[in-house]
Amino acid sequence: MSRIIVIGSSNTDMVIKSKKLPAPGETLLGGTFLMNPGGKGANQAVAAARLGGNVTFVTKTGNDMFGAEAMQIFDNEGIDTRFIIKDAENPSGVALINVDENGENSIVVAPGSNGSLSAYDIKDEVFETNTSDMFLMQLEIPVRTVEFVAQKAASNGNRVILNPAPALQLSDDLLSCLYLVTPNETEAELLTGIKVHDIISAEKAASKLRKKGVKNVIITMGASGAYLLSGAISKMVPVIPVKAIDTTAAGDVFNGALAVAISEGKEIEDAIVFANKAASISVTRMGAQASAPYRNEVVLKW
Repeated sequence: MSRIIVIGSSNTDMVIKSKKLPAPGETLLGGTFLMNPGGKGANQAVAAARLGGNVTFVTKTGNDMFGAEAMQIFDNEGIDTRFIIKDAENPSGVALINVDENGENSIVVAPGSNGSLSAYDIKDEVFETNTSDMFLMQLEIPVRTVEFVAQKAASNGNRVILNPAPALQLSDDLLSCLYLVTPNETEAELLTGIKVHDIISAEKAASKLRKKGVKNVIITMGASGAYLLSGAISKMVPVIPVKAIDTTAAGDVFNGALAVAISEGKEIEDAIVFANKAASISVTRMGAQASAPYRNEVVLKW
């Protein structure tokens, strides 16, 4: 099995459930409070590990109790933590999350140590890989660090998967290094200027990204499924309808599962089916990393 090197953020999520999301200036009396490990990078690393991936995680935590707790979790999940850095100056990242009765959420992130993860923090040994190994990244760390990793990994012949969240404008130099990009509708619109609302608009946006050098494009479209443009394949891969309780880390579970399936040599379309199923399970549970399913829960005949 190929190795999955996840480079990204680690946060502690502080979650409050309430009947609705607050409007600007509004104070709501909420319900359940949960404090969970999170961060897009950590979520994807944990999801991939639980689904059977051989995962190495590179992140930067504060020298505080949140960072220590995160390290213990990664060790418990069987993740290779040799390259995680402790930041002596900045605290660990924190996310404040409000979840409404329909499972929709609003999130504000204080990046803390994630914001100081630089190219200088990533050891050369991280790139001592087989060409079959892949890199999985997001955008809760500095984009210059993402660009550095993508360019170096691609030049070594490794596949680079980027989940472009939270949404940012990305350079053509970065896009040209990507084996796969996985925006949602909002992120795809920011990257291409094309409003994505159906399969026709998704194809237009994906085609524009392909012209910039991205080899494969998957646009996640919530309950509608995931649109794939890969070579001659242009299609929507549907999801299994479920009653969502908390959608907080659904995209992270999707990306972690996708990386695992691809690392096992599966075709991208089959990998999306696997990822859709894992994400569908995750939204029926509260929490970020806590919602990620294990491999035996995602029953799929390849």
